[in-house]
Amino acid sequence: MRFVTSASLLGIAAVGLLTGCPDREIAKVRPEQGRVEYKDIPVTVNRNVDILFVIDDSPSMADKQQNLATNFPNFINVLNTIQGGLPDVHIGVVTSDVGTKGTQDAAPGAAVGQIGNGGCSGTGKSGNLQTSGAAVTGTFISDIKQTDGSRQKNYTGNLDAVFGQMAKVGAGGCGFEQHLEAMKRALNNNPANAGFLRPDAYLAVIFIADEDDCTFAKSTLLAPENPAQGPLQSFRCTRFGIICDQGGTNSDQMNQVGTKSQCHPNDNSQYMEKVSVYVDFLKKLKTDPGKIIVAGIMGTTEPFQVELRQPPGGGTAIQSLAHSCSYTGATGLEVADPPTRIKFLLDQFPNRSTFTTICQQNLSDGLVLIAQLLKSVIGDPCIEGNLADVDPNTPGPQYDCSVSDVTNLGKPNQTETILPQCDANATNKPCWRINVDTMNCAATTHHFTLKIERAQAPAPETHVIANCVTEATDN
Repeated sequence: MRFVTSASLLGIAAVGLLTGCPDREIAKVRPEQGRVEYKDIPVTVNRNVDILFVIDDSPSMADKQQNLATNFPNFINVLNTIQGGLPDVHIGVVTSDVGTKGTQDAAPGAAVGQIGNGGCSGTGKSGNLQTSGAAVTGTFISDIKQTDGSRQKNYTGNLDAVFGQMAKVGAGGCGFEQHLEAMKRALNNNPANAGFLRPDAYLAVIFIADEDDCTFAKSTLLAPENPAQGPLQSFRCTRFGIICDQGGTNSDQMNQVGTKSQCHPNDNSQYMEKVSVYVDFLKKLKTDPGKIIVAGIMGTTEPFQVELRQPPGGGTAIQSLAHSCSYTGATGLEVADPPTRIKFLLDQFPNRSTFTTICQQNLSDGLVLIAQLLKSVIGDPCIEGNLADVDPNTPGPQYDCSVSDVTNLGKPNQTETILPQCDANATNKPCWRINVDTMNCAATTHHFTLKIERAQAPAPETHVIANCVTEATDN
């Protein structure tokens, strides 16, 4: 047995270009020979997954919600390829509208704007799960496989269509979107959402948004226009919620027109809540933080620019966060802004997060990426790439993988046991081999699967961590 730090196990990206020699058994491989595919396979399969969609319901989101609903079948199609079929899922939807109450306020602040058209009041939708008229009994979708192979469902009709209706949460919600607080209110013992969060289940939180998080600690962020804060527009969320090491190290510099870089949440803001509060909240929801998956379909993080732009009602141009991406939607030009705060949260969950742009006419790629992440976390021994023959001069394929049993994954007492490749008769168990499995790995091109041969069962919380060399692909 060998003891290693988590960095040696998790430092290689899920599928990344080799930038140097991989460690241990694959150390002999030349970087130009291919890529490394990373696998994290729990020995004990948990098929319970709670999926929370946090959907922006501000006035610019109608086209994007329709896009989400239209392409949701691609998300489910990937989940259906998990061994055993669709996991046992709870699927819920909340919106980013939580009104005018700051996280440190005793009561909501005064209402602002036109309610139903971007205005904010009270506690908004309070993080309560929304069904938007879908044919669901209760506040969320429940689809559970029974022992006889049938599925117990609390909805009527097709899963794709039911979620599609749920995703259309409207586009009249608060324009000061509090995505992170909405997530917390949904999951923090909210009696309106009873039964959604299962203690033993994986939790996936998926943000669908075209503006960054504006979770504020104090409703004074929404004070009427004044010299200290400027116009009552969502740029206040940027000015006081973000700092940029280049061009924006304080709120006054953030108020200046120009390009900024190296931007991140402002943890010393007098108005905004710290993003780290929500990172800690999520990680404490489970005894194993590895059961938390976070994802975002949002604007691109760059370019990050402050510009002068005429406000919606007309008048003198004011400081605004420039859109970072755009696309042509069903009704014209659609845009999105840099999601600096949300992206920071995603980055705190390495190997458990993914991010893609909302600025595309078809959200299929983003949804598939998220579903593939869920599939890998649940446990997918199928190899996506084409395994490289690292010694073509030797008869038969010579595959190169580094495989280990890991207990207490990601914890201070993590331990690793390196597994050898199986000999011809697997007399050196535990060991690994590569098999072809056309049934369970039907979705992959070559149907390769990683098989662990064992003489006895490992500890229940063991993870198999593998890095396998695959052929390079043309980009």
